[in-house]
Amino acid sequence: MSDQPLTADRMVSAPVLGSSIGRRHGIFAVTIGNTLEYYDFTVYTFFAVMIGRQFFPVENPWSNLLLSVATFGVGFLTRPVGAIFIGALADRVGRRIALNLSIVLIALGTGLIAFTPGYATLGLAAPILLVLGRLLQGFAAGGETGSAASYMIEVAPSAERGYFGSWTNAGQGLALVLAGIVAIGLSALLPQADVETWGWRVAFAVGLLIVPVGIYVRRHIPETIEGVSVHGSTGAVLKEIARSQLRTVILGILTILGGTVSYFVSTYMTSYAITALHLPTSAALLVPFAAGVSVVIPTLLGGWLSDRVGRKPVLIWPRVVLILAAYPAFLYLTAQPSALSLILMTCVIMGLHSLSGGLMLVLIPELLPRAVRTTGFALIYAVGVCVFGGSTQVVLTWLIRITGDPLSPAYYLMLANAISVVAMYLLQESKGRPLD
Repeated sequence: MSDQPLTADRMVSAPVLGSSIGRRHGIFAVTIGNTLEYYDFTVYTFFAVMIGRQFFPVENPWSNLLLSVATFGVGFLTRPVGAIFIGALADRVGRRIALNLSIVLIALGTGLIAFTPGYATLGLAAPILLVLGRLLQGFAAGGETGSAASYMIEVAPSAERGYFGSWTNAGQGLALVLAGIVAIGLSALLPQADVETWGWRVAFAVGLLIVPVGIYVRRHIPETIEGVSVHGSTGAVLKEIARSQLRTVILGILTILGGTVSYFVSTYMTSYAITALHLPTSAALLVPFAAGVSVVIPTLLGGWLSDRVGRKPVLIWPRVVLILAAYPAFLYLTAQPSALSLILMTCVIMGLHSLSGGLMLVLIPELLPRAVRTTGFALIYAVGVCVFGGSTQVVLTWLIRITGDPLSPAYYLMLANAISVVAMYLLQESKGRPLD
C-alpha cells in the first residue's frame, strides 16, 4: 500500500447512497449497533461496587471501590489504539467492515467479564482476566465512535447532518436506558445478596445475547466511501492528520474534555450515591435510567436546532449554563440526599450536557476531510475519553476521599466545561460546510 499523503487530489467523487430508505436503514443500523456496544461498555459502571467486592476483596471499602473504578478506567487505555487501527481500516477499506469488526470485538470483551469467576475461585487470575476484558471493550469502542460518527454525517442529507449525526450520541443514551432497565429489573427480581454475588453477571450476559442483532442489521448498510481513493497505509493516514489537521485535533480533544467529564460524572452517581450519600442500592440503580432518558431527547433536540441556528451556539450556551448549575445541583443533592434529588440532579447535569454533547460528534467530523475523517475523529474522541473519561471516576473517588468534601465533583465538572467552552469558541462553524 502507498504511503503518499491522502490529499484532496487523490480523491474522486463522494459516493451516491441511493434512496432515502437506504439512508434511513444505514442510520438505524448504526444507531442500534452503537447502542448495543455502549450498553456492553458502560454497564460496568452501574455494578462497579459489586464487581469490586468480587474481584478485589480488600478490607477498606474505599480502596475496594477505587480498584474497581480503576479497572473501569483501564478500558479507556486501549481506545486510542482501537481508534487508530479500526479508524484507519474504515478510511482505507470502508466504514461497514470497521463497524462490524468493532461489535464483534466488544462481544469478546463482554464475554470475559460475564463468565470469569471471582477472586475467591481464581485468585490473582480473576482481576487479570477482568482487566483483559475491559481492554478488549476499550479497543472496540475506540473504533466504534469514529466509524459511527463519520458514517452518520456522510449518509445524512446535507441540511440535516446535525439531527442525523446526533443519533450517534442518542444511541449512547439508549444504551444507558437499556442498562437502567436491566439493573432495575435485576434489583426488583433478585435479593440484594444475589445481585451482588452473581446477578450483576446477568447484565453482561444480556449484552452478549443481543450482539447478534447488531451484527445482523449492519450487514447490508450502504457504504459511504466507495468511489473515494483512500488506499494508503495506516501510517499515511496518520501523517496526513499530523500535517494538515493538528489544530482541529487539539481543539477537538479539549472540546471532548467537557462532554466526557460531564457524562462520566453522571454515570458515577451510582457509586457516589452508595458510598458518599449512603443511599440504598435500589435508589442508586435508578441513575442510569434517568441519565439515559436525559441523553436521548436533548441530544436530538440539539442536533435539530444546530441545523437551523448553527453548531457553535448550541455547543457553547448549554455548557455555560451547566457551569453555572453544577455547584447548586450538588449542594442540593448533598443537603437533601434522596432518590428524588439524585434523579433530579442527574437529569439536570446530563440534560444540559446532551444538548451539546451530540454535536461534538457532528461538528468535529464535519471539519475533517473524508479520507482521514474516521481515523482523525476516532483519535480525537479516543484520546479525549481515554485521558479524561477513564480518569474521571478515579479522580472523583480520590478527591472525595482526601478532602472529605462531597461537593468535589462539582468543582471538577465546572473546570472541565470551562476549558471546553474556550475550545468550542475557537473551532470553525461547520453548518452548511461541504464535507469535501
